[in-house]
Amino acid sequence: MMKVSLHIITTYLAVISVFCFWAKQFFWGVAFAIGAGLQFLYIISVIERLPFSMMVLQKGVKMVWSLPEVMRVACAFIVVMLLWMALWTFGASGVVALSMGDGGPWWLLVVLSISLFWTGAVLCNTVHVIVSGMVSLVLIHGGREAGSMPSNSLMKSLQYAVTTSFGSICYGSLFTAAIRTLRWEIRGFRSKICGNECLLCCIDFLFHLIETLVRFFNKYAYVQIAVSGKSFNHSARDAWELFQSTGVEALVAYDCSGAVLLMGCLFGGLITGTCAGVWTWFRSSDRVIMMGSTSVLMGMILVGLAMVVVEGAVTSVYICYAVDPLLIQRWDNDFFNEMSEKLHQRLQHRSARAGEVLSHGRFDGQIEHAFGA
Repeated sequence: MMKVSLHIITTYLAVISVFCFWAKQFFWGVAFAIGAGLQFLYIISVIERLPFSMMVLQKGVKMVWSLPEVMRVACAFIVVMLLWMALWTFGASGVVALSMGDGGPWWLLVVLSISLFWTGAVLCNTVHVIVSGMVSLVLIHGGREAGSMPSNSLMKSLQYAVTTSFGSICYGSLFTAAIRTLRWEIRGFRSKICGNECLLCCIDFLFHLIETLVRFFNKYAYVQIAVSGKSFNHSARDAWELFQSTGVEALVAYDCSGAVLLMGCLFGGLITGTCAGVWTWFRSSDRVIMMGSTSVLMGMILVGLAMVVVEGAVTSVYICYAVDPLLIQRWDNDFFNEMSEKLHQRLQHRSARAGEVLSHGRFDGQIEHAFGA
């Protein structure tokens, strides 16, 4: 079912591309066609990872479902975002009105769009910190009904997220989404490139560059921020070092649940943009692209606010598994067994690949030595 849903997004992008060409919007037609192609290639490259990712998402939903208060917090933040969008739309309308007829300050609309995206990212990551704090407490104390569970833990997490940790959240929101998306795409393509050594070398360079950035900008930092209150860069570095020292990084790299959630946000944005674009076509056809693209951004932000509760639960599960696997075993023994088995498989896979690389290097060295002699 998940595979069909992901392919629907590819089909949807392709259909929008055809309509753009039909409407003589060649730039956007090409852009959506490239997007459909990249989406298709990425799905093909990670198709074997989807069953495990689906299981992880189901467990994340199970955790969130047991904490209805975090859903209420997410709904409250969605209302806040809607109010901000209403105010933002009022300002954007003024910019559009000033730009009519004389090609006025359209760059202001770009600036406003960036501010809208950043505000949405800040609110999403604030919810992420709140959810991560709650889930981590539940796993550490063995359940929300445990006697050692702190009282008013949700309000304390909320207060902590919007005061002490808010600066770190705003800072991290500038970079994490873009770096995370690039990492998913490059990792997917890298796993399918075998014969072309030159292309593989270029992809490896980009991959290691992104991996360096991920060390300082990753979503797992929000769990550390929620639990320990460290700065964003310090939290991101500690989380990544924890994963690498325990080997859990191999499991995190294999999991593509975050990419699946991002595709869900994209699909929600595309639906919103299509509805707004069709409505604008009958009112003012020369503004279809502007209204459609803005609506896509708004839709993605609102859907992202709803989905970030699941992502927060998933990231907390990985951090707790790296800190002490028994925390996950106490919560869900079957899930613990599945994670442990998959981690063992991924570590064996990496060891086998490392052995192939070393043997290949020794073979090349022997050939060079023989010819040199």
